[in-house]
Amino acid sequence: RNFFTKRTKELKPAVQSAPGWKLFGKVPPRENLPKDSKIIQQEYEARTGRMYKPPPPSARRKNIEFEPLSTTALILEDRPANLPAKSVEEALRHRQEYDEMVAEAKKREIKEAHKRKKIMRERFKQEENIASAMVIWVNEILPNWEGMRATRRVRELWWQGLPPSVRGKVWSLAVGNELNITPELYEIFLSRAKERWKSFSETSSENDIEDAGASVADREASLELIKLDISRTFPSLYIFQKGGPYHDLLHSVLGAYTCYRPDVGYVQGMSFIAAVLILNLEEADAFIAFANLLNKPCQLAFFRVDHSMMLKYFAAFEVFFEENLPKLFLHFKSYSLTPDIYLIDWIFTLYSKSLPLDLACRVWDVFCRDGEEFLFRTGLGILRLYEDILLQMDFIHIAQFLTKLPEDITSEKLFSCIAAIQMQNSNKKWAQVFASLMKDNKEGDKNHSPALKS
Repeated sequence: RNFFTKRTKELKPAVQSAPGWKLFGKVPPRENLPKDSKIIQQEYEARTGRMYKPPPPSARRKNIEFEPLSTTALILEDRPANLPAKSVEEALRHRQEYDEMVAEAKKREIKEAHKRKKIMRERFKQEENIASAMVIWVNEILPNWEGMRATRRVRELWWQGLPPSVRGKVWSLAVGNELNITPELYEIFLSRAKERWKSFSETSSENDIEDAGASVADREASLELIKLDISRTFPSLYIFQKGGPYHDLLHSVLGAYTCYRPDVGYVQGMSFIAAVLILNLEEADAFIAFANLLNKPCQLAFFRVDHSMMLKYFAAFEVFFEENLPKLFLHFKSYSLTPDIYLIDWIFTLYSKSLPLDLACRVWDVFCRDGEEFLFRTGLGILRLYEDILLQMDFIHIAQFLTKLPEDITSEKLFSCIAAIQMQNSNKKWAQVFASLMKDNKEGDKNHSPALKS
């Protein structure tokens, strides 16, 4: 209560006080212009009867190049007059502790500065490489696409990652357009989707669809389910959610595809693939690439939930898993941890949900170059990257870890692990191993057919 002196009668409540915080002493009313500091000092001395004596030069604190912003620095300040002074031993100990703290802070600051410089140098180098690569792609490769796409030089440049400015164009060319879809055809299916949305909204509410969930059999219902899934697509970017700049665009592409392929409809995971394409291509081109990409054998097998085909892909994956990472393979086997537990989510979204977006785009770059084989090679690269960690985990923790990968994963580390993966088993490459599994399956079906049994 007694910390602040009582306001004198001369001070009117309506008058504002001088600027700044004053913890002790009276604050003069702000009636005139701000006073000079010398006048304020003289008034203070006259009122208190104390003469201000500046500390001797030796007692003044020396300016140091670096001072950490910490309350620990207060150990060098003199104690208030109402407290006993520090002993010599205590003062020396505080000085030593403070000097050590400053030295450690300087070391950390220097280390952080070197780290920042290294990051900036790497960033500048990366930007220079991207700029020079962009010139090569624009002036040399793209104008002569068919003749240069399979050359060793282009494939090596492709592995390093495509420049963002040409990424969409290269993806479109690499994926191709075997379905011969035109922008006009896209508009037709988009208008059909809009008509179905309109008629569907008149007969059902959004809450009804959410309650029904993915079990709704009617393919038209999947048009409404798209709305629910879009909000879960790259939520941290805030551009695909309702009100975002790409919300309607993503809705249109997915809706048009659902009308184009009613036999497939909408399946969770499609929104991530469409979103990545929309970020790199114009609307109609994104739809064309999306439809052709999902028409590839691997994607078609997964999105149509063809269990027999999916099992073949998992079996082929395990062949190369055992070949490249035998210890981890046995560890997974001991817990009966099968590839479907983690691979389905990776393959469904082409890693766009599991990896940082920039890294996922680089995976897409090489996937467009090498096809489905690279999707499974990337999976093995991830397992190799975290092999030591996974070997220490049990079933539950492995499943949780692989379902949500660390966010600090870098392209350099991952691609070095992917490069170390050998996609060859007994002199057989991925396509040959997968073909042999398909052949064995067909022969097994023949042997177990009713005609042969009779």
